[in-house]
Amino acid sequence: MLTPSDPEPPARPTQGLSLVALISTVITSSIGGGIFALTSDLAIAASPGAALVAWGIVGLGTLMLALSLNNLVTKRPDLEGIFSYAEEGFGKYTGFVSGWGYWISAWMGNVAFATVMMNAVGYFIPLFNGTNKIPSVIVTSIILWLLTLLVNHGIESAAIINSMITICKLIPLFVFIVIAIILFKGQVFTADFWGNVQSNLQGSLAPTTVASQIKRCFIIMMWVFVGIEGATMLSSRAQKKSDAGKATLIGLCGLLIIYVLASVLPYGYLDRQTLATMKQPAMVYIFREMVGSWGGALISIGLIISTLGSWLSWTMLPAETIRLMSKQELLPKIFSRKNKNGTATISLVTSSALIQFFLFTLIFTDRAYQIAYSMCTAAITICYILVAAYQMKYSWHHLQEKGNHLQLWIGAGALLFETVAIYFSGIQYLIFCSIAYIPGSVLYLMACRQRTEGKNLSYKEWTGMAIILGCAVLALIGLFTGKLSI
Repeated sequence: MLTPSDPEPPARPTQGLSLVALISTVITSSIGGGIFALTSDLAIAASPGAALVAWGIVGLGTLMLALSLNNLVTKRPDLEGIFSYAEEGFGKYTGFVSGWGYWISAWMGNVAFATVMMNAVGYFIPLFNGTNKIPSVIVTSIILWLLTLLVNHGIESAAIINSMITICKLIPLFVFIVIAIILFKGQVFTADFWGNVQSNLQGSLAPTTVASQIKRCFIIMMWVFVGIEGATMLSSRAQKKSDAGKATLIGLCGLLIIYVLASVLPYGYLDRQTLATMKQPAMVYIFREMVGSWGGALISIGLIISTLGSWLSWTMLPAETIRLMSKQELLPKIFSRKNKNGTATISLVTSSALIQFFLFTLIFTDRAYQIAYSMCTAAITICYILVAAYQMKYSWHHLQEKGNHLQLWIGAGALLFETVAIYFSGIQYLIFCSIAYIPGSVLYLMACRQRTEGKNLSYKEWTGMAIILGCAVLALIGLFTGKLSI
């Protein structure tokens, strides 16, 4: 184990990540277990017409974010890590808030991946699909530390494996989409297009306005786009930094097509009530209904591969986040120490240890997947909002440059979308995220003391820290008194 005083071992020379590897990181980071549960979650929230409108809104909003990231990577190639835009635009503590939120999101996402992966394994082995969750926790813990060892061997090596996994995970999705197109029935799809047929809906599916249906779709759809910034986070390891922006845009276009087809086409095969009550992960059982037992097996295998790929990506990203934050003096220096393979081992192990802790909590709750992806989405939205805000600030200060008027409006669109989306998705998840800032704030104070300059926090930093910690105290009180629930 390295200590701050130990000399850092020389890193082995690496060629850097290619454009293909970066696109694979975007797709694999985003396509995890969420897409396989997407149709049932959407059917509970909305009719096909409202779901299509919601996809249009979320797709446009995410495009604004992707364009912002592309612009900032191009205009500010000197900045490393998605949180660095918040630091550059609004100060070190704001950079810490952004980076810590991204880190929380990264490892909470891994908890969600572990949960949904074991549901897929349960399709073949009932031991992992029952009320006894201990076997699932044991298996996922083993996988967690094997992936940790793999990433510790080198980020670039893990990214190459990630590219191969991307191809493997897309094959079953492609087969599902093709079969769904062939079996699509227009009369089934249009029977309850806007959710107005009361006889078909009961209980939680009672008819609601189109606007309220769209609102309920937001957190579901935003969750499957978490990871769109994966190439930006690894831009410092790219062969060309400009490739990170290209990879983000190409990856987004591909993701949007896959998500819309995979989630909306089943509305043309089964009615909404059936889709909403489908056992999770829904795609497994929808495809089994379409083609027989081999279909369920194929999608289950695809889900396991997909989840492993996303888990691998999201093992790299939190470690890289903590390393960059430490490098930029937002966290203690020890987290930036790298081994001979260029991996920040202490950052990696710290993230994995927290994932391990939360894996144990799966034993005590039946809502682990929903809680994990909701917290993951809320935490990362903090980072997205600050990216959009810096996009606006940078464009405003450089209005004389060609194209920056358009970039200003793109930033404004991204900021509006992310702010509205987090409100629609459930502000309580954002409040609960503040609890995780308590240990982070301690580490930030330690980092401040290690700096050669500016050892004392400014008034703005103390104010920001007090507000966040105040929210954390209120969240804990609300949790223990039962006034707030996850």
